Amino acid sequence: MSELAIGLSYGAATLLVMFSGMPIAFALGTVAVTFMYFFMPASSLDTVAQNVYEEMASITLLSIPLFIMKGAAIGKSRAGQDLYSAIHAWLHKVPGGLGIANVFACALFAAMAGSSPATCSAIGSAGIPEMRRRGYSPGFAAGIIAAGGTLGILLPPSIVMILYAVAAEQSLGRLFLAGIGPGLLLVGLFAGYATLRARKEYQQALALYESGGAKSAYLEVEHFSLAQKVEMLPRVLPFLILLLGVMVALYGGYATPSETAGLGGLMALGLVAVVYGLWRPKDVAPLLSSTLKESTMLMLIIGMSLLYSYVMSHLHISQGAAQWIVGMQLSKWLLLAVILLMVIVLGFFLPPVSIILMTAPIILPPLKSAGFDLIWFGVVMTIVMEMGLIHPPVGLNIFVIKNVAPDIPLKDVIWGVMPFVALMFVAVFLLCAFPGIATGLPNAVMGVK
Repeated sequence: MSELAIGLSYGAATLLVMFSGMPIAFALGTVAVTFMYFFMPASSLDTVAQNVYEEMASITLLSIPLFIMKGAAIGKSRAGQDLYSAIHAWLHKVPGGLGIANVFACALFAAMAGSSPATCSAIGSAGIPEMRRRGYSPGFAAGIIAAGGTLGILLPPSIVMILYAVAAEQSLGRLFLAGIGPGLLLVGLFAGYATLRARKEYQQALALYESGGAKSAYLEVEHFSLAQKVEMLPRVLPFLILLLGVMVALYGGYATPSETAGLGGLMALGLVAVVYGLWRPKDVAPLLSSTLKESTMLMLIIGMSLLYSYVMSHLHISQGAAQWIVGMQLSKWLLLAVILLMVIVLGFFLPPVSIILMTAPIILPPLKSAGFDLIWFGVVMTIVMEMGLIHPPVGLNIFVIKNVAPDIPLKDVIWGVMPFVALMFVAVFLLCAFPGIATGLPNAVMGVK
């Protein structure tokens, strides 16, 4: 068979197996091993385990289970609720302050936990009921939390960025720094929309009340004394210390990313033990069990994705696809648009981890040849993959929110997140127009490459 026929068969087989309902890791592994059997030397099957091990034997990947442990320690405690309550108390007088508080809480929690589902679950369990109690429409409340949760794969530490750094052979520290500016940009866009939407809903509630309708909870005035606000600050300080400790260790040059992950995990366990009294074996066991399950699942997906990419490279599928893309002689920005469109479509069905490892061998060489900074592209690609977390048909965060607030119709959740998807598109356009938003901080801290 020709390389083109093999490539098309490889892609068709992948789609067929995935649509059969087989778990992603097993689907990718099955396709890879099948094509090894038919199109590679028979001896290659004897090296499957060795290939997977060698692909995964990266010190950078070691940081993933450690960051997951850090996220589990934070996510399984009351940290999210305490963080949200403190920010709410200080922002309640700002127009749309409750929505802004949820965006900020999601951003801070995501930066500590590094997990999108954990952020949605931890902040949403407290934030959604509170917003609805204060009159926010169900779809709006769900959209804020679902979109805020996506920041977990953009703000460091980000497991998705760790995998991109491995796949693209780029500096993880530089990539983490590059995510901070765009992360703050998205926080600002989300908070701005929350303010405008809350003001609109407030005006609608006021007009309804003045016309003789029911009085909405939007019109209720809430007060926090200065003493109450100050009393809530200690709930936030330990986690700010954790966040700053990890950042200083990593960017101060005191520890490698893997060592920083270990430090963050130990600090998180220590904080939940001191602040929440979670130190007994029966308290710690759920944290370690959650870490083990999530790490095993993720590492299995990574291992099978890397084997899938290895077979694709050995059969010259990825090289042929890259040459075909280059041969189309697209303009620089049209090439970027086509690639990002492909990532969006893949996001309909696949998680970010698989998208990165499956597409990196194909899309990165043409982008590098076109003159794109791969650190900058890693941030742009991460934002595009964030969209996949909140748009159907997969939309992991949508289903996390549905689990947190089962009484909110799925239709309302989907319509609630659509404005935030549009804001992510705005962020991508701004990054294309002003790449310094992503590259400025790493260049300032680590020097221009």
